[in-house]
Amino acid sequence: MRKQYDFSNARKNPYASQLKKSVTIRLDEGSISYFKGMAEETGIPYQSLINLYLKDCAATQKKLNLAWKSAPAKSTA
Repeated sequence: MRKQYDFSNARKNPYASQLKKSVTIRLDEGSISYFKGMAEETGIPYQSLINLYLKDCAATQKKLNLAWKSAPAKSTA
């Protein structure tokens, strides 16, 4: 190794904005098992598959349709 390096002609990484960020997310076992199964079929790591799916959802602006069931009315007898 050199004692000193010259970075005066260096340029910024053009792919820096595409780098991934590490986050902690809690997923249920069923979801993880699903993507791990897909990973075995495709040969793509399951975390990459999850990222690809989420990336597709964001690109297509897919919205989650949540419909909460109403709680049954409590009787006051």
